[in-house]
Formats: sequence, structure tokens, C-alpha cells
Amino acid sequence: MTGQVLLSVLAGAGAGAGLLLIVSGLRRGGDDREHRERLGRGPRADRRTLVRLAASLAAAAAVALLTRWPVGTALAGLAGWFLPGVLGPDREHARTVERIEAVASWAEMLRDVLVTPTRLQQVVTATAPIAPQAIRSRIVWCAARVDRGEPLPDALRQLAAELADPTGDLVCSALVLAAGRRTDRLGDLLGALADTARAHAALRLRVADARARARASARAIVVATAAAAGALVVFNREFLAPYDTVDGQFVLLVTGLVCAASFLLLHRTGRIADPPRLPPSGTGGGEG
Repeated sequence: MTGQVLLSVLAGAGAGAGLLLIVSGLRRGGDDREHRERLGRGPRADRRTLVRLAASLAAAAAVALLTRWPVGTALAGLAGWFLPGVLGPDREHARTVERIEAVASWAEMLRDVLVTPTRLQQVVTATAPIAPQAIRSRIVWCAARVDRGEPLPDALRQLAAELADPTGDLVCSALVLAAGRRTDRLGDLLGALADTARAHAALRLRVADARARARASARAIVVATAAAAGALVVFNREFLAPYDTVDGQFVLLVTGLVCAASFLLLHRTGRIADPPRLPPSGTGGGEG
């Protein structure tokens, strides 16, 4: 009996690891931005990864011990890894809204400082220490590059790449085009960009409310299904006896893949596509 349980755990873990590698490979091309942000978040992201890994292993081990189903073990492990991200708090959306709001606030800071006759380079440097927390480190690095003698347009283009946000692209493009030129209308443009960014953030928040209701319904369905399946395993094991066969495992695999596809569609349906990125352009020239 112990050997069968161990074999089920190993088989399920192997199948789950294989599926996880396939999914990770398919997503790698589109997750570069998310990976960079995860690296920037450091220990907090590492802790969440460890928690997800522990949940995945615990779910797989529990199903293996209770059922000795290799397919069920693999599906439980994958569910423990992916479901918290699909049905849990939408942290990625919260970070996106925070970044948009931060860029809008920084644009307003630039506009307010431009009220006084100040060179654009000095304006960017002056706002670095008081920039919103979500983007402060990147603004500080931009100011540091300028202080080291890097041309302001080049530093702003690098800043836009680091922000990786369409609103940030627009603000940096406006600054690049204004570098070395008169900035009489730059304040008005920055104010308009800030208003547009806040309207975009408000739209995202309204969509997030609708998504939260859908995720709450999906969580209730998952909890009810898991509770019913657990009760059958513990109190009426004979009812699930057909799943002990090869055909039963195949049916379970198909059922699990259908459920996974439905959760994937739920996740993608509520996503908001970002506006196209606008690379900061313009010669910029030196500031006189």
C-alpha cells in the first residue's frame, strides 16, 4: 500500500511538473515585463512563490494519499499553483493602477515646478526625491544618470523603458520633445496627460469591481466542488471507484482540462488591454 501511494505521488508530481514546464514555456514570451517587475519586488515575490509552491505540494500530497490517482494528484498540484493567482486578489491589476496614478502624480509635480522659470533638467532632478513611491526609484535613477552627464533625452527614453507603461511613454515623450526648446505649453500638456491617466485608472477600477464579483462566484464554486469531492472520498469511496481504472483516470484528465480552460477564459475575459506603447522620440537636443 505504501509503495502504491509513493508511486502515485511520484507519478502525479512528474506529470504536474511536466505540465507546469509546458505552460511556463508557452507563457515565457509574453511575461518578460511581469518577470522584470517580479525581480524588482524581490523578497515579497519570493515569499509568494514559496507559498504557492507549498500549496501546490500540499494539495498534490493530500489527493495522492486519499485517492492514489496520478491524474488527480497532478491536477491538484496544478490547481494549488494556479488557482490562488486566478481566483485570489488581483495584485497585478492593483500594481498597474498604482503605477498609472503615480505617473499622473509625477506629471502634475512636473507641471507645478514648471510654473517657475527652471530648466527642464533641473525640474526632473527636483521632483525625483518626492516622486510617488511606486515609481520613485526609477525617477531617482533617471536623475542620477542626468547628474552624471547623460543627455536628458537619453535618460528619459531609458526611464520610459523602465516604467513600461503607456502613460509613462506619453509623459517621457512630452519631456523629450520639450528638451532644449521652450516649455511654455509643456505644463498644460502634462496636466492633460495627468487627467487622462486618472480617467484610465478610474476605468480600470470600475472593471475591477465587476471582475471581483466574478472571481467571488468562481471561488464559491471551487470551494463547493472541492468540499463535495472531499466528502465523497472520505464517506463514500465506493462511488468514486470507477476513477481507479485507466479509463476513469482519462475521464478525470479530460474533466480537469475542461475546468482549467474555463478558469483560463475567466481570467482572460476580465483583462484590460493596455494602450499601445509609444516609444519616446524626438531629437531632444541639449538644453540651453
